[in-house]
Amino acid sequence: MSLNIAETFELLFDKNSNIAYKALQELQKESKKTNCVYAYMDRLGDMLDSDNSYIRTRGLTLLTYNAKWDKDYKIDEVIDKYLKHITDVKPITARQCIKLLPVIAKYKPELKNDILSALHRADISVYDDSMQSLVYKDIQKALKEIQNL
Repeated sequence: MSLNIAETFELLFDKNSNIAYKALQELQKESKKTNCVYAYMDRLGDMLDSDNSYIRTRGLTLLTYNAKWDKDYKIDEVIDKYLKHITDVKPITARQCIKLLPVIAKYKPELKNDILSALHRADISVYDDSMQSLVYKDIQKALKEIQNL
């Protein structure tokens, strides 16, 4: 069975989060192997502006998984918007964003300094104390991974 990318992509916006999550997993798997999701980079960039944190997270994830195919500098165009999610209003989205950054730095070395500087600048005081330490640890881990690239 071949994956219909267009149909699967639309499922990312499904009201049923289980359906949307399954679509995300399928598209992630496909993105590891081929560049067939790359055609949707502009829409993925638009997802970063969604009011729905799940949609923002899916956008961040798939942009990252397509970094290795990014010949047209699509990620470079949205990197500032992407990096704002290091301190997303939803700490879960922020944590996911931070964990994905080393992958972008690996495939887009020209963005490494922007990423490092955004991580260093991140104001995690916006989160409750309980989340601050988790986000802080994620940032430290990402910094270390990126510096070791």
